[in-house]
Amino acid sequence: MITRRIALSLALLGLASCGGSPGDSTSADGAMDGIEAKPRVAFVTNGVADFWVIAEKGAEAGGSEFGADVSVHMPPAGLSDQQRILEDLMVKGVDGIAVSPIDPANQTEFLDKVAARTSLITHDSDAPDSDRLVYIGMDNYDAGRMCGRLVKDALPEGGEVFIFIGRLEQDNARRRRQGVIDELLDRDSDPTRYDPPGATLEGAKYVVLGTLTDQFDLTKGKANAEDVLSRHPSVDAMIGLFAYNPPLILEALRGADRLGEVQVIAFDEDDQTLQGIKDGVVAGTIVQNPYEYGRRSVQILVGIAGGEDSVVPDDGMVNIPARTITGENVDAFWQDLRAKTGKGDDGNED
Repeated sequence: MITRRIALSLALLGLASCGGSPGDSTSADGAMDGIEAKPRVAFVTNGVADFWVIAEKGAEAGGSEFGADVSVHMPPAGLSDQQRILEDLMVKGVDGIAVSPIDPANQTEFLDKVAARTSLITHDSDAPDSDRLVYIGMDNYDAGRMCGRLVKDALPEGGEVFIFIGRLEQDNARRRRQGVIDELLDRDSDPTRYDPPGATLEGAKYVVLGTLTDQFDLTKGKANAEDVLSRHPSVDAMIGLFAYNPPLILEALRGADRLGEVQVIAFDEDDQTLQGIKDGVVAGTIVQNPYEYGRRSVQILVGIAGGEDSVVPDDGMVNIPARTITGENVDAFWQDLRAKTGKGDDGNED
């Protein structure tokens, strides 16, 4: 991997000395109309969500801080749309791409083709078997176990829980969900374990009734929550593992007049989730740092483009740890988030 990175860095330096990346109209000294060309890098998400808007702000900040032209792409139509975006970026000859793979197991061959054309890194969700240079994010299995501990705090006597998530094809989603389950069932740590989503899993104190996916379809996500409330009226907690899941759960609970009766345990930092914590209807949430995902992705891609091989850790991972947000620290966290994203207290950009 190190040898390949060095070769890629030299190739990129060669491109720069010949006038920039493919598709640029630059002079032999790397300048464009007297101005030194900036590296062109792309940040590609796995869907459209407020979570990714925060990451976009980070990528934009990274572009200003590290001197890069940054484009952000959010595929609205899933895997095929993400692949189309990546193909287009290869044609344009960008200097580097950071992507959150939707289905890494089935994308590996394609991602290797991308990696052969430009610097490829992953963020948020990894594709560990691909030729990507580095993964930027957290250990989703450990974060899932943190979420499981939030459930235990909310239901110390135990109870029945249901899990909601966008899709399980993603590496981060599978690991995150498994971490929750293993924590609730008091199992030893094993990120390779996988329990089928339709199975009912019983532990000493907690029963995982099942897992429902929605494939980023918000209408289906809300319908899933409503269906669980109808089919399992005794459910004690509903766990939303993608950023938009907890707000949809809250909507379903309001509609059923059960808000505050069923515990809601969340993931990520949606404004409605944070407000729910302040209002006492969400027990807590495990947050990533999407702003830093965007910023660090740009930093590393710019470094690689400049031949700085040291920006890629030997273990191939830049760990940005997850954090637990509850009523005790939600105000400070939300204030910092608003400052980074340029939002006022009303949720609108200043």
